Amino acid sequence: MRDLVTEEDVRDRHPIVIVGCGGAGITTINRLHHLQAPRARTIAVDTDRQHLDMVQADSRILIARSLTRGLGAGGSPDIGRRAAEMARSTLEAVLEDAELCFLTVGLGGGTGTGAAPVVAQIAKDRGATVIVVVGYPLNKERESLARAEEGVAALYRVTGSVVVLDNNRLQPRNQVRTHGQAFTAMDQLMAETIKAISEAISEWSLINIDIDDLRAVMSRDGAAVMLVGDTDRGSGARGAARACLSHPLFDIDYHGATGALFHITGGSDLTVQAAEEVVRELMYELDPMADLLWGARAEPGFEGCVRVMAIMTGIRSARFPRTTR
Repeated sequence: MRDLVTEEDVRDRHPIVIVGCGGAGITTINRLHHLQAPRARTIAVDTDRQHLDMVQADSRILIARSLTRGLGAGGSPDIGRRAAEMARSTLEAVLEDAELCFLTVGLGGGTGTGAAPVVAQIAKDRGATVIVVVGYPLNKERESLARAEEGVAALYRVTGSVVVLDNNRLQPRNQVRTHGQAFTAMDQLMAETIKAISEAISEWSLINIDIDDLRAVMSRDGAAVMLVGDTDRGSGARGAARACLSHPLFDIDYHGATGALFHITGGSDLTVQAAEEVVRELMYELDPMADLLWGARAEPGFEGCVRVMAIMTGIRSARFPRTTR
């Protein structure tokens, strides 16, 4: 049984920091800033001054100006890594009090791919639970894909679990047709997902998420995959669950997952009972021994609709073999 949680308890919860690394990462930060993620501090980290100047965030950090002259990493993850190392003291200072750190990055370029593992390690060393959400390049971007594989392996060595969102999987779901539309859709989804989890921790919700439980689920070694489905309330619990399970955002078999985070968002008509029915439907896909955590929240703009988000963790995959940390 859940302990009784008051609204004051929720508002006094732990500091949340959301860090975006590189061009795609700080674009997500900019969107999150406009979405007004509650009680979360946003930090944009980049080597490109012009791009950084266009972003709104609580903190904007131009790393290694002496190395890159503020012109970016030129697609080199090594320069991105060195830039983050040169800014280590600054990054340590802004991550000092974080208990939960979301790290968002688009892999395949230079700054994000190289800097993100350094930022993740710093946050982890400061005692934060680090949740990494990464975007994968389109299949036609061969060089970017190779860099992305190296980047996700480096992140995995630091955090043990990385949520990978594949732009190629978004195209049929959102009926996007162009390169730009694919990345805009991914950016929006990343921002909305991080906001939903942050709110379930820090704001009064139908069902709140406890940060210690979140730490247990997200610290499972292995790959992680996110699934998202939108449906109308008339589809019922089974329809909502099916919509979610039929839209994995990475091509990996999630049925062996040892942990899962579910979050249900609906309008003011969403009830705890309705959310529980959706969770029961989702549980059929899990190992009976899997750690399960779920939350639910009513949001303006979701009247008559339900969004179901699932993050499956601890997945064993030949694509991402176990790495010694």
